[in-house]
Amino acid sequence: MKKFTRGLPFLLLFGLLAVTTQAQNSDLQRYQQAARNVTITRDNWGIAHVHGKTDANAVFGMIYAQAEDDFNRVETNYINSMGRLAEAEGESAIWRDLRMKLFIDPQAMKAEYEKTPAWLQKLMIAWADGLNFYLEKHPEVKPRVIKHFEPWMALTFSEGSIGGDIETINLTQLQAFYGTIMRPSH
Repeated sequence: MKKFTRGLPFLLLFGLLAVTTQAQNSDLQRYQQAARNVTITRDNWGIAHVHGKTDANAVFGMIYAQAEDDFNRVETNYINSMGRLAEAEGESAIWRDLRMKLFIDPQAMKAEYEKTPAWLQKLMIAWADGLNFYLEKHPEVKPRVIKHFEPWMALTFSEGSIGGDIETINLTQLQAFYGTIMRPSH
């Protein structure tokens, strides 16, 4: 009996790894299929020209080309938009993260994603797939925080570019307000 209980965690782990590997293979096959439907050519100035059979293919190719140009900037934009900059840059970014989290809630973004029309979900899936395929094809690139992009993450970069400007919220005032509340009294 003891032998079985010792072996059970191994069997569960092995089963979990098998399921994870199947999912990764399925994802990779989806990325490769999308890549077959995209052509990226660069002109004399290095500007990417993306052609796809569908809008989703074009989104896949566009973000793949953008990652080729500057993955660090792409990742940093999404790290910042999700309020996770302190994970990459340390404690000094915590007030920027708080400011973002006042506007962007990952759980709310996931719920919004679930409510979006199917055509828009396809575009967001293509966006995430393009970035994940780029990471798959470039193992030398080491993401600072986001190891795997998810479709809902595309929604986090929508606040601030059109409409309200999050950057106008003063960090010093935010720190003073929350710092006063969070400081222990002596």
